[in-house]
Amino acid sequence: MPTAEMLALLSDLVQRIHPLEGEVWDAFSGIWQPFEAGRKEILTSEGEKERYLYFVLEGVQRAYALNEEGRDATLVFTYPYSFGGVLDAFLLQQPSRYWFETLTPSLFLRATFAQLEETMVRHHDVERLVRLGLTGAFSGVLTRQIELQSCSAEERFRILMKRSPHLLTMVPHKYLANYLGMDPTNFSKFLGKIRL
Repeated sequence: MPTAEMLALLSDLVQRIHPLEGEVWDAFSGIWQPFEAGRKEILTSEGEKERYLYFVLEGVQRAYALNEEGRDATLVFTYPYSFGGVLDAFLLQQPSRYWFETLTPSLFLRATFAQLEETMVRHHDVERLVRLGLTGAFSGVLTRQIELQSCSAEERFRILMKRSPHLLTMVPHKYLANYLGMDPTNFSKFLGKIRL
């Protein structure tokens, strides 16, 4: 069972996206269960269905794709207090095209697709919460796509450091470099050269 503190942290995020009150909050908060994972643990593999939506309480995770040569491309990081998992595979209930792994020991609340689906059907405010959350995530993906296609490596570095400087202390630099589409050596050069 989740503790009151865990649910309060979930509630803080939910209230910022779309407030849920009373019976609706009770139904939504009732679908979550605590889950722990160790460092470098694969939670979802390419080809598997994503069975859970995660709410991150502790730790850092990443979703990534592998190309045919086995090189990975980091797509997104999750950390407290955000939702995580391979969201498209979760919501479509199709095999994942990506991997989801922990970078550090992690503590989550997680809910199954069936639990979330049933709650969305019964409570349209939960469905609206999910839609608004996905809309925000989609907007972020589009912004990042523009940055990857139209900004230099240095500009991408500066944008990330302005938007999310806390990642420097949370995420190993090799993964940040990968996320920005640059060599780790260049990332280190920018880190030493650019005043944050």
